[in-house]
Amino acid sequence: MPLAPFFVKNRRDGSRLLSTVLVIATAGLIRFDHPLGRLLFLTASAISLYWGYCYGRLEH
Repeated sequence: MPLAPFFVKNRRDGSRLLSTVLVIATAGLIRFDHPLGRLLFLTASAISLYWGYCYGRLEH
């Protein structure tokens, strides 16, 4: 049974994806005063929470 349809199957690539989306969320947080900054932050935060959960369930 696959862990998640939109996530990789190993910890190395998972950590790369997670760190990238956290950088994007930080960029949105810096420009939180702009509507696009808010949208970027909220979207990237939701993705990072989902990917963080998936990363925690990986075994290797």
